[in-house]
Amino acid sequence: MITHANEVKVFSGNSNVPLAEGICKSLGKELGKSEVKAFSDGEISVSIFEAVRGCDVFIVQSTCDPVNNNLMEMLIMIDAVKRASAGRITAVIPYFGYARQDRKVKSRDPISAKLVANLITMAGADRVLTMDLHAAQIQGFFDIPVDNLYGRPLFYKYFVQKFGRGNKNIMCVSPDVGSVARARAFAERLDVGLAIVDKRREKANTSEVKNIIGDVSGKDVILFDDMVDTAGSLCGAAVELEKSGGAKTIRACASHGVLSGDAIARINDSPIEELVLLDTIPNEKALECKKITYLSVATLIGEAIERIYEEVSISPLFL
Repeated sequence: MITHANEVKVFSGNSNVPLAEGICKSLGKELGKSEVKAFSDGEISVSIFEAVRGCDVFIVQSTCDPVNNNLMEMLIMIDAVKRASAGRITAVIPYFGYARQDRKVKSRDPISAKLVANLITMAGADRVLTMDLHAAQIQGFFDIPVDNLYGRPLFYKYFVQKFGRGNKNIMCVSPDVGSVARARAFAERLDVGLAIVDKRREKANTSEVKNIIGDVSGKDVILFDDMVDTAGSLCGAAVELEKSGGAKTIRACASHGVLSGDAIARINDSPIEELVLLDTIPNEKALECKKITYLSVATLIGEAIERIYEEVSISPLFL
């Protein structure tokens, strides 16, 4: 039996403090007082400076770069509030790292997403709130409830304001076969056509476009994906859509802007006019890029937290 009191407390690790503060602002609360630092040898030290006994505690932490440090910060914070007798602990993970290793592709591969799920559960989390998991089956890796929010409603509002709904000049494009389901749902919501970029990935972070399925000639294209890492695949798809497909303009959107390596330079040099990202991962350099637009998920996550606390369905947030 969960015995959480009538008080919500939100704490944050170091990965995305501005987002945590935005979530608290949407809830009309102050961010919980805590300190997360490291000893000289790199070991992480966590201090919680207010009582959490019996409270409904939410720990906001994206497991982005530095991935392992941020993951350990979250695990130790969960342990800290558990030992302080928190009534219920929810790990709020706007970006869930290690999600790309969700199955064995070849012999002796790990399933790191399952390992991380086990670590979060064993640390003491009672439930997980995340956004746009790279693979939907990761929800089943946890033995605790998982609420997976979608960035699709935020992108829908943004592009409807820009182009309207049912615009025949717009074509939604999935950058690969693996993203077809999410791109199709977005296209149906916008009431526009769908095309698919057929590519082959020989190894991690490298791919080659083989074919474009669908007619994008003369269309204003929106590439729809869940994450942008090195941006090689996204920019490669954009080049082919312009060169071979004859697309008029190219925009892209993705929930998670990992933007590692030379990603920002690639985006600047690509035919992509605008890349719309959610602020699940902070990136100061990306804020300086004129092609990149950020949408905030603070209000969406704040409403999800409120619904979890009140024990009501969060499914209306998927629309």
